[in-house]
Amino acid sequence: MLKIGKYTLDSRLILGTGKYPNYQMMHDALVASGTKMVTVALRRIDLHAQGNQNIFNFIPKEMKLLPNTAGCYNAEDALLTSHLAREALQTDLIKLEVIGNEKTLFPDTEQLLAAAKILVDEGFTVLPYTNDDPIVCEKLIKVGCSAVMPLAAPIGSGLGITNPINLKIIVEQFSGSVPIIIDAGVGTASDAAIALELGCDGLLMNTAIASASDPVKMATAMKYAVEAGRLAFEAGRIAKKLYATASSPVDGVVHIK
Repeated sequence: MLKIGKYTLDSRLILGTGKYPNYQMMHDALVASGTKMVTVALRRIDLHAQGNQNIFNFIPKEMKLLPNTAGCYNAEDALLTSHLAREALQTDLIKLEVIGNEKTLFPDTEQLLAAAKILVDEGFTVLPYTNDDPIVCEKLIKVGCSAVMPLAAPIGSGLGITNPINLKIIVEQFSGSVPIIIDAGVGTASDAAIALELGCDGLLMNTAIASASDPVKMATAMKYAVEAGRLAFEAGRIAKKLYATASSPVDGVVHIK
């Protein structure tokens, strides 16, 4: 179970809705993934589209909508987009993105913090996309964000978990106060498993599934990878050692002359 503010989801996987070859493929991947929450870029969709041109006709009704502020480069635009999203989709959920650079798509954390504080004060359930800086994560939690979403690698890069040390620090310091949800950089199922094995509470992804050769099959793989990673975290991995340790007991071994 993944609890974000007042919302409880029975999947730890959140999916994006961009880059799919078509909406039917997107629908099939969403279903295969088992996700219960999907994010949509309010600035990049046509809210008035009809029939097969309307993305919302392909998102299963049981999945919660998480509008995002993709494409915003300052707090003012992010706030305006959040207000439009709340009005259009009748939800207090917002994935807050404030990008600081067009090439890296890294967040502008100063603008992010400013927007997050205002949105929390206005009653939004804020999920901020941020870098893997524990200090920034702490500040976002202190202003009242309902989750923090550190990147694993640049958006769409597929590089996987590039800085597990920082993510582990973020998990150890803040998991239990708000969910730690990895956002961006995952390339394949093993990356997803590692993120959950580190103790992250959830994972948001888009490109790794939408741009795969077979999005539906990759969505299925991600579903099982997230479940396996979480089970491994809860089970507790063995300690790493430099030298071998026999798997079989050595007591009572018969010595052959």
